[in-house]
Amino acid sequence: LFRFHSGAAEGASRSMSGPADPPGPAPRPAPLFGGCWSCRLLSGSALLLSGAYVFNEARKVMRKGGPTSMGTVAQITFAASVAAWGLVILADPVGKSQRKS
Repeated sequence: LFRFHSGAAEGASRSMSGPADPPGPAPRPAPLFGGCWSCRLLSGSALLLSGAYVFNEARKVMRKGGPTSMGTVAQITFAASVAAWGLVILADPVGKSQRKS
């Protein structure tokens, strides 16, 4: 049913035959959302606001004087990650960094 293969024999024969392709410039990755600024703005801001909403809901529980549980900590962590995801979509850093030579 399942065949497990270590690939050690293939790697050894491949390394002895030399490089298959000469190293060249890496292809540029496609921009997120195809370069559609309005798509990035809408989805990035929606994720950012969703993260803010989840964070405020977690803060409501803590403001009422309830103990900080693992669920509340997980909710705040989730809110921070959703907001960070929204910022990444808005900033679209893929392919913008230049390598120093």
